[in-house]
Amino acid sequence: MSLPDLPPPTGEPVAPTLAPPVPGGTDRWQRQSPRMLLVHPVRILGSFALPLVLAVLGISRGTDEDRFWVFAVVAGAVLAVVAGVVSWYVTRYRFTDEQVQLRTGLLSRRVLTAPLDRVRSVDIESSLLHRVLGLAKVKVGTGVDSTRIELDGVSREQAAELRTFLLRRGSAGQGPETPPAGYAVTPAGADPAPDGDRDEPAGAAHPAGAEQPETELARIDWGWLRYAPFSLSSLVVVAGAVGVLAQFGDDLPVDQVEVAQGAWEWVLAQALLVLVAMTLLAVVVGWVVVSTVTYVLTWWNLRVVREARGNLRITRGLLTTHSQTVERAKVRGARMGEPFLLRLVRGAELTALATGVGTGGTTKVLPPAPRAVVTDVGHELLEETGALTMALTGHGPRARRRIHVQHQWGTLFIVALLAVPTYLLDVGWVQWLPSWAPPVALVVLGALNAVVADSAWRNLGHGLTGRHLVVQTGAFVRSREVLELAGIIGWRLDQSFFQRRLGLADLRATTAAGSEVVTAPDIPLTLAVPLARRATPGMLEEFLA
Repeated sequence: MSLPDLPPPTGEPVAPTLAPPVPGGTDRWQRQSPRMLLVHPVRILGSFALPLVLAVLGISRGTDEDRFWVFAVVAGAVLAVVAGVVSWYVTRYRFTDEQVQLRTGLLSRRVLTAPLDRVRSVDIESSLLHRVLGLAKVKVGTGVDSTRIELDGVSREQAAELRTFLLRRGSAGQGPETPPAGYAVTPAGADPAPDGDRDEPAGAAHPAGAEQPETELARIDWGWLRYAPFSLSSLVVVAGAVGVLAQFGDDLPVDQVEVAQGAWEWVLAQALLVLVAMTLLAVVVGWVVVSTVTYVLTWWNLRVVREARGNLRITRGLLTTHSQTVERAKVRGARMGEPFLLRLVRGAELTALATGVGTGGTTKVLPPAPRAVVTDVGHELLEETGALTMALTGHGPRARRRIHVQHQWGTLFIVALLAVPTYLLDVGWVQWLPSWAPPVALVVLGALNAVVADSAWRNLGHGLTGRHLVVQTGAFVRSREVLELAGIIGWRLDQSFFQRRLGLADLRATTAAGSEVVTAPDIPLTLAVPLARRATPGMLEEFLA
């Protein structure tokens, strides 16, 4: 027999307890959907597909070995089915009044728990196979560490209901909170849902006027596709594909010696520049195609939404769909990234700094897009205008001198590697190296590093708004990090031997979001301490005294 909930002695109202949207309610272990018996084997086979194909292509040469690999594929399929059944059998989850629990493991059992009042982010992910079967995966983050509970194999409808339930329980456990601008708080004891939704706890934030349940901050514009090729990550993919294809040169059914001789004769007969141009053209075309396809697959149907309670929801994806919801109170800032190539076309990327959103404490908000769009959405995310566009305070000529010296150390190291064997060692393998190589390397590398160092110095700066600390760094990838002042939990001031001689320091603002630190490098001491005092009044007074 259970007793009804009684109000606390203080007379404060208690938010109604929400029941989890699972069969049987609380304290009953739930299995994954039986449809996961199809998902697990396919997932296991997919993880071994590439190594198996590489092994077959790289090792198989004769008929007997072909039979062996056929047997290996059949055995692998059987083992995948068995492993999938076992994984489905041993995986269970349940909700108690205070926790969500996930139990896994056959020989070594593992139980993960997360307090319901500590839930800070809920992500819903559906692969192509999940979508065909009507399933989804719910990832629950508490903001404590990178470990998240994954409730796989729930229906899409149940996943949406779980997202609402978990976020409401998490918000109910925080106590009162200041809502974002344009939102009103339902007073405790008042009817929180005039339209009949009685599950909503008191103290929830609603849009003022209650006409718009959510605000759309951004939606994918396919005109942004022109920015896709200016991401260097696609070039890495193309280079990797070329490297993989090169591994199978021995398996091609051609006489490589004859082809090589013929190619060499053709090169001698033709202009070498034509061959180089064709190679570069192939790489550029591959780069553009891969970057465009990746952009479409990743950012299809992108929507960035501010929900009625102030939470941030990001949905995207073509084959695999993602729906990520981050509690408003856990969004502590933003980062605007501008890689070198993207800067040339006035583009940028936007990332939110938050706690409880997985490894790194960041979540991607916008792909490569026009810089004006990124700044507008970023200001909406920060709920303050100007942090991403304001002019910053530079770090002065001493910082410039230090950055140039740091970049030239690499030049001296490489020149020394060339000069020592060229001028001091009589070794056969270095006789091909001309005597003019070290001086030329010194001039060329020195000039390149000087340009990079000057770019890093020009991009370096800091600023302060009414609510945020702004720090900008980077040479090839210019990055502007904006951290909410209320999210700063401490300061560090680090000085190396050379920084002390120049009166510089690295000022680090520690936080629970993002990488847990925002660093303003090589800032003059005359600027560092006043900046920290203005950002967090009263935090440093005891130490300065």
